[in-house]
Amino acid sequence: MTSLIELAAEAEKKSAEVTDWAGRLGWIAGLLLFIAFVYWLMRQGWKWRGSLQSDLPELPSAPDTPGEAKLTLSGRYHGSTTAGQWLDRIVAHGLGTRSRVELTLTEAGMEVVRPGANDFFVPAAALREARLDKGIAGKVLAENGLLIVTWAHGEKLLDSGFRSDRAAEHAAWVEAINSMNHVSTTEGTAR
Repeated sequence: MTSLIELAAEAEKKSAEVTDWAGRLGWIAGLLLFIAFVYWLMRQGWKWRGSLQSDLPELPSAPDTPGEAKLTLSGRYHGSTTAGQWLDRIVAHGLGTRSRVELTLTEAGMEVVRPGANDFFVPAAALREARLDKGIAGKVLAENGLLIVTWAHGEKLLDSGFRSDRAAEHAAWVEAINSMNHVSTTEGTAR
């Protein structure tokens, strides 16, 4: 039979190895440097995309008297893309910055107020259409969960994505924007 001393000696042989702190700290430092490098690359890509889109004109600001509000919406701005290309994000002039948003639709156009980001105004003549969709660059929701407004900015058509705090409001916005620029002709309705 083994004695208590032999059991203690055997247990001592099987004790945990001493942690190599220098090796662990080296791995942690290396991982943190790698994460910082990846973040820096992403930031450089964002800046590069902005410089590629520098041909976009400055965003228009709201007129002094925009008129009476037809509709208002409080929610989130999810970004803008080239119209019809939901993954081609526009970052120039702060259009790629997500933020809270207060939208106001008047006869003069659509005012976009974004706390912490650039506000802008879309004149009524620049509004092309509105629709419900499920996604825009970086944001995918349930079917018809996003209000997409197509508008002309300079020579480019843009899609901007909004999500109301009350999604039931989206349908009214689609109807109001789509009816703003319709002109009746003898052949039917034209824009």
